[in-house]
Amino acid sequence: MTTRSSSGPTGADSSTGKEVSRFKDRGRVSQALITTLVFLAMIWIVQIVNALSGYRLTSLGIHPQDLSRIWGILPAPFIHVDFGHLIANTPAVAVLLFLVALSGQKAVWASTTMTMLVAGAGVFAFGGENTVHVGASSLIYGWAVFLAIRGLFTRRILEILLGVVVIIVYAGLFWGIFPNQPGVSWQGHLFGAVGGGLAAWGSGRTVQKERAKTRS
Repeated sequence: MTTRSSSGPTGADSSTGKEVSRFKDRGRVSQALITTLVFLAMIWIVQIVNALSGYRLTSLGIHPQDLSRIWGILPAPFIHVDFGHLIANTPAVAVLLFLVALSGQKAVWASTTMTMLVAGAGVFAFGGENTVHVGASSLIYGWAVFLAIRGLFTRRILEILLGVVVIIVYAGLFWGIFPNQPGVSWQGHLFGAVGGGLAAWGSGRTVQKERAKTRS
């Protein structure tokens, strides 16, 4: 009679599992980096075209209460008033979009789409007359709120901890939702934050449904 230790196969399985996990982690980071770089390249190219055209693209933004220009909700987040405006938004876009993208493309599309639509609708309804609203700041507020509160809905410890970090680092954004700076679209900030909150809530519902299916 012979006996065979199970430590060999188990050790191999454990090693293989770790390698697969590392590969997935590297793939997730790479995909998040690519997503972020592509978005940044897009808004910078749009800005260069805008500048070369004499800033004619700025008129494609959101014109509040003008139904004939309601389609401006879609291009507005990708257009900036000038390079200073874009440069100011770039660091936050890079960091927040990368963090969202680490959760996958579904999180990127869900948070971005919801933020664009809610912020666009809010600006269109409540923005000042004879104004044009453009810029990625609405997305910045949406992504920030999405990251900040998502963990409360998904009940995932890492997402809760990330939310705490985002709140601490980007606490200064809070003041941007008030009408205290001329020329700044506080409506875009406020409703962008609302959109991010709705996206976080939706993410939580999806996770809860998946957990319910797993238990059943």
